[in-house]
Amino acid sequence: MGFLGQLFTMAISAILIQNFVLSRFLGLCPYLGVSKKMDSAFGMGMAVIFVMTMASAFCYLIYQYILVPFELEYLQTLAFILTIAALVQFVEMFIKKNSPALYKSLGVYLPLITTNCAVLGVAILNITPLADGTRYNFIWAVLNGFLSGVGFTFVLLAMAGIRERLEMAEMPKSMRGMPSGLILAGTMALAFYGFMGMKF
Repeated sequence: MGFLGQLFTMAISAILIQNFVLSRFLGLCPYLGVSKKMDSAFGMGMAVIFVMTMASAFCYLIYQYILVPFELEYLQTLAFILTIAALVQFVEMFIKKNSPALYKSLGVYLPLITTNCAVLGVAILNITPLADGTRYNFIWAVLNGFLSGVGFTFVLLAMAGIRERLEMAEMPKSMRGMPSGLILAGTMALAFYGFMGMKF
């Protein structure tokens, strides 16, 4: 299989089959918290794509060229979290300066990208051996981070679009807000579960 075939397979897997939110259940906090409006969902999605891509690159390099040579692999979680925190701080300063409205709409969820387990999850999966015993190289690790971020953004935007329409629907008061969001998240997870049988 050529490069484009492998890239297509990775894209389908990251976005539909092994989606971090709907199949691995990572990153549910921003998924449920920021998916009320399309604008804030799009802004959060772009921030997560950037952080996931950069975190994949930096964490891979830190692991391969610092932790492994000095036999400090047991510090990988701490090193990865510190790297992700630095990247999120950069993104937060950039958004605050260039888009105050988006910064205000994201609120507490923007700094929460630091503790978004989907970002940490992709960094750890990039250094974990695959089913055939091989590991991602640097290019594939960065691509996996980018495509996982795209998958996260895809389901975040889908959820936001549906929730915006649900706001106009008549439903019992007890079902408004988070209860309908949780039911919708479960339904979307079941729908995406159908992709699990896909094989390439």
